[in-house]
Amino acid sequence: MSNAATASQQPAPRTDIERRFQKAMGYPRPQPPVFASVEEERAHRKHKLAAAFRIFGKLGYDEGVMGHISARDPENPNHFWMNPFGLSFNLISADDLLLIDLDGDLVQGEGYPHPGGIPLHAAIYTRRPDILSVAHVHSLYGRTWTTNGRLIPPASAESAVFFGKHAIYDSHAHGEGDLLAQALEGNRALLLKNHGLLTVGQSVDETAYLFISLEKVCQSQIAAESMGSTLTMDEEYARRSAERFQAYNGWLNFQPLYQSILKEQPDLLGEAP
Repeated sequence: MSNAATASQQPAPRTDIERRFQKAMGYPRPQPPVFASVEEERAHRKHKLAAAFRIFGKLGYDEGVMGHISARDPENPNHFWMNPFGLSFNLISADDLLLIDLDGDLVQGEGYPHPGGIPLHAAIYTRRPDILSVAHVHSLYGRTWTTNGRLIPPASAESAVFFGKHAIYDSHAHGEGDLLAQALEGNRALLLKNHGLLTVGQSVDETAYLFISLEKVCQSQIAAESMGSTLTMDEEYARRSAERFQAYNGWLNFQPLYQSILKEQPDLLGEAP
């Protein structure tokens, strides 16, 4: 249904503010690209994945050789692209990404397959065919928040996105395989106890944006509680906010980050078509 058709079905505005809001909501918005071939889609997905690594590196999310982000291959859904083990997030380009199958075998690429990342990502992709991307790194505020054994309270518009959509999981006790994938049911994020954050999505864009946002939410909540603030928003409002946030919203919110990193570091695209 077009924006114009949707707007025509809205109740007549009663105030100038409502009239302006209704008009603003009728304007077109950026849309995800449409691809002419699976090869084009694969290249684009790898570019977004490389960009996510560069952004994570710039934000200081890297911690030695720990951390991994992946994207399911658009042609072969039982294969996924991810970072090689031991290569800096700040240097990864699309050419460096490795193609792994769900059995953990290296299908394409040169480098060291990630021994910690492969079992986790393969388990999620096996159990959740709807998920196209997974991110897990040991970011500072995320791993700090996960030491308290609590869910994120709905204290802001950003934290409300995760209300009822995240869970706590003890990866040290239960591993990073099928039980972790099971804990993701109905969720867009996991708080890995005494470990860090994990997000999933229907695009690299959504997954990366959710991770960055959740890390900021953890930072904000730690700061708020350090000054004694315990206020939260109404839970029903938070629940509606979480439901309104869809895959498109995650894609859209990643675009400014992608535009900036691509302008700053165009080499992330690599040389391969």
